[in-house]
Amino acid sequence: LRARHRAALGAEIAERTRTRTTQEWIARMNEEGVPCGPILNMKEAFADPQVEHLRMSQPIDHPTLGPISVVGQAVTLSRTPMGKLAPAPESGEHNLDVYRALLGLDAAKVEALAAQGVI
Repeated sequence: LRARHRAALGAEIAERTRTRTTQEWIARMNEEGVPCGPILNMKEAFADPQVEHLRMSQPIDHPTLGPISVVGQAVTLSRTPMGKLAPAPESGEHNLDVYRALLGLDAAKVEALAAQGVI
C-alpha cells in the first residue's frame, strides 16, 4: 500500500517536515521511540562528533587529488582490524587485468582490439 501511494506520501511528508527544524523532528521522534537522525552532507558527516569519536574518517593519498579523507568502518574488531584504505581505482585502471585474467585475451588480441577502437 505504501509503495502504491509513494508519490502522495512523499509530498505529504515533505510538506509536514517543513513545519519544524531538523532538531525539533529528531526530538519529537525520539520521544516516540523512533530511531532517526539527520541527513548530512559530506562536510557535516565528517564534522559529526560521533564520526570523530569512532575515528571513522580515515586519511588516504589519492593519486590525482592528493591527501583526502574517506569514511572508514564504524565498527572495529580486535581480532579483525580494518586494513589500510586505498582510493577507488581510476576509470579503466584494471582493464588489462580484466581482458587477460577474466576474458582470456592475450597481449596481441588486446593490442588488435585497441587498434580497432573496440577497447
